Amino acid sequence: MNNHEIDYKLYGDDMQFVEVELDPNETVIAEAGSLMMMDDGITMETIFGDGSNFGGGGLMGKLIGAGKRVLTGESLFMTAFTNEGMGKKHVSFASPYPGKIVPMDLSEINGKLICQKDAFLAAAKGVSVGVEFQRRIGTGFFGGEGFIMQKLEGDGMTFIHAGGTIHKKVLAPGERVRLDTGCLVAMTGDVDYSIEMVKGVKTALFGGEGIFLATLQGPGTVWVQSLPFSRLASRVFSAMPHNGGSKGEGSAAGGLFDILGGK
Repeated sequence: MNNHEIDYKLYGDDMQFVEVELDPNETVIAEAGSLMMMDDGITMETIFGDGSNFGGGGLMGKLIGAGKRVLTGESLFMTAFTNEGMGKKHVSFASPYPGKIVPMDLSEINGKLICQKDAFLAAAKGVSVGVEFQRRIGTGFFGGEGFIMQKLEGDGMTFIHAGGTIHKKVLAPGERVRLDTGCLVAMTGDVDYSIEMVKGVKTALFGGEGIFLATLQGPGTVWVQSLPFSRLASRVFSAMPHNGGSKGEGSAAGGLFDILGGK
């Protein structure tokens, strides 16, 4: 095993956090700002790059890892949590918005997972957080995730998060599924990913589902989210008052209060 073997436990339903159990000298890496709490005896260290060369590797390897993270829109730095005490210690990480945390054992999916750019939460030491370039121009321009997605490689545990409910779908060889481009969370490396335009002018312009759909073809496994963060943010923004006043709760009384100029 190249990665540290870690145990974990998930807590919560719609606002989950994951508690990772570390034996002495075991390390877990995480995105900056995802820490919730940790036991005494765990040390926290900021590392440069994607975490795969933590504790070793040359400067060039770390620069390449950091460059990959910049391409995916992430910070140059990650945080490593190491148990330097006696006995087992625990550190917990929380998802940044309502949804689910999905544990993935990379050794069970051929050591590679492709996911949306902000899906990664934490992983065992040794997991590489890189980039996956979309080979098709159409997929890059209209895929909702651009040319670049995150690529997690290794043989240990990793944790990703997404909005709403997460549905795991196993595709048989040649089986295809189409979905909204923003609803794609992750897929195994053997899934064929492409983009197709919605048929019909009226459907494309007035259907409310966008002009493009993602087409995924098996064999492989796909994880789909019911509430992309972009969709949640759009609804929250549309419900906000834009003129500095308060907005009613949607009731008739609230609407009348706004009409009469109440604040």
